[in-house]
Amino acid sequence: MGSMDTQLGERRTVLPPQDLEAMLDLSRFLDHVKAPAALLGPDGQTVPLPLEVFHVLVEVAHAMRAGKAITVAPVDQSLTTQEAADFLGISRPTLVKVLESGEVPFDRPGAGRHRRVRLQDVVAYQERRRVQRRAALDELTREAAEVGLYEADVDYTAALKAARKRMG
Repeated sequence: MGSMDTQLGERRTVLPPQDLEAMLDLSRFLDHVKAPAALLGPDGQTVPLPLEVFHVLVEVAHAMRAGKAITVAPVDQSLTTQEAADFLGISRPTLVKVLESGEVPFDRPGAGRHRRVRLQDVVAYQERRRVQRRAALDELTREAAEVGLYEADVDYTAALKAARKRMG
């Protein structure tokens, strides 16, 4: 996803190509590949693509096909509060409230007034929130079933699974 001289651990953002045709071709190809593929080097050497890398490649191709930029960062990457808020899709003031509540650890480097958070802590918070949302939805579904708000001829289980898949 960039030049080979990028330092390990360095954060890098890549914009989609101007001509999206090649990205569309790659994305369509990956849509039909159900198992990890292999990389073919310029010398003809083939190297199997680990499953984790394959999944990342699929996500990158789909995002770029939609015209989105991609940022690759190590999980120990330090973020500003604005970067963390953008990552979570919330406002910076809302993130500051989350930080002050203790839900996400932060530090103030050099005894400054600016907070910094680790990407891995932000990702962990995001996952906890996803689990909490799912539990709340399950509880609401259970309560609705108990009071008879469901119709017998509707497949709510399939609708619930589809909603969960969209939620992440």
